[in-house]
Amino acid sequence: MMVEMAARALDVDLLARELGNWRTSSQSGPAYQGLADAIRLLIIDGRVPVGARLPSERTLADVLRVSRTTVTSAFNQLREDGYLNARRGARSTTALPVTPAFRADAVAPTMSLAAAALSAPAAAVTEAFVDATRDVTPYLHEPGHELVGVGALRRAIAERYCERGLPTEPDEVLVTTGALHAISLILTTYVQPGDRVLVEQPTYHGALSAITTAGARPVPVAMTEAGWELDAVQAAVNQLAPNLAYFIPDNQNPTGLTMPANDRKHLARIIAETRTRTIIDETILDMWLDGPMPTPLAAEMTTRRDLVLTVGSMSKSFWGGLRVGWIRAERATIATIAALRPSIDMGTPVLEQFAAARLLDRRDDILPERREILRTRRALLQSLLSRHLPDWEPGPGAGGMSLWVRLPAPMSTALSAAAYRLGLDLPAGPRFGVDGTLERFVRIPYALPEEQLTEAIELLTRAWHSITGAAAPEPTTVVV
Repeated sequence: MMVEMAARALDVDLLARELGNWRTSSQSGPAYQGLADAIRLLIIDGRVPVGARLPSERTLADVLRVSRTTVTSAFNQLREDGYLNARRGARSTTALPVTPAFRADAVAPTMSLAAAALSAPAAAVTEAFVDATRDVTPYLHEPGHELVGVGALRRAIAERYCERGLPTEPDEVLVTTGALHAISLILTTYVQPGDRVLVEQPTYHGALSAITTAGARPVPVAMTEAGWELDAVQAAVNQLAPNLAYFIPDNQNPTGLTMPANDRKHLARIIAETRTRTIIDETILDMWLDGPMPTPLAAEMTTRRDLVLTVGSMSKSFWGGLRVGWIRAERATIATIAALRPSIDMGTPVLEQFAAARLLDRRDDILPERREILRTRRALLQSLLSRHLPDWEPGPGAGGMSLWVRLPAPMSTALSAAAYRLGLDLPAGPRFGVDGTLERFVRIPYALPEEQLTEAIELLTRAWHSITGAAAPEPTTVVV
């Protein structure tokens, strides 16, 4: 997300960098339309905050090296669509339309490749909630504020860590309202405005938003195609002394890569030697599709175990509508966060916690089927891309719920805008980074049902050909 300047004014150089290669959007239309599309996507993705003041038309035109007429026309289009508010004698401010307005040549997105999440295992979730209505009865005679979580769920979470090789007691677990809530609680507890937070690049866009919302500055360390460059991580920690670090070592979002055992030991040494408090996000842990489930990184900490806070969640494994997550950390750390929590909220809903505990008890029955669904849909997506977009290069990530795909040209923002006009929601690659780069990449989830996924890739293919001028291939039937 873009860093705000004083009085919520956007720095023109930062805005230009976030816009990336927006000019490619105008290859099939006027330049002002490409610029308007790019700015709108920055607002929708949260990389430009709502209510921020844009630079003046003249200043932005000078930096982008376009005519002032192009910028004026782009701003006018954004005002008509509800993404800018104009005030006499003041600069325009960004906005989100209450009722989204769309141009005559655009359609509201009817299909989404924005969320990497499966629908629920309906029967299992329904049964879990039925059981939870009985489990919750004793709690109905109490206030219901559970700052650390109900015992049944904390025991279930602790038991699972023990099975994975990380001895854990229930009082080393704090239940939260989803993984992002867990990350935000940690940031609130340990980060001050202006602090640096080391992150992978690319990484989970929700964590980037949480970091900037806390007033901190995400500092990226680029991943390679093969994974983590830990020497670069070591150098960045030594040079910048971040107050906190954030890593996704299991089925990394968005690349799907998993950190090898030797690298886990290496990262654990870096954390201990530099005393860098670190969030390990295991939200997509259960979505390993090839190979065995890895050992928790926290289990590699031979000293300074207090520095690692592991975050988990029910949303990817079971259902996104079940907003239950947790933090696994040392007792003193859990106590510190719990003491601060009343200033944020009064705990996670009790009924949902009991339902989550029931689902965790049945995980060995539920999760294998969900992994098989993802394997089938991943194979379909790979086949669709090979047939329709053979120049695109899916990365080697073998897990998670999406492919991280390299485009033949840095046109991710233009592609996202073109897809949006066709009714397909696809976040641009820079959404998963800090500095407006990643224009050569796009994340494509494979969580949709087969028919919808096929339709989405057909739309994506049309969008790509609309901005590259290439002829679309004849429709083909894909059998997997």
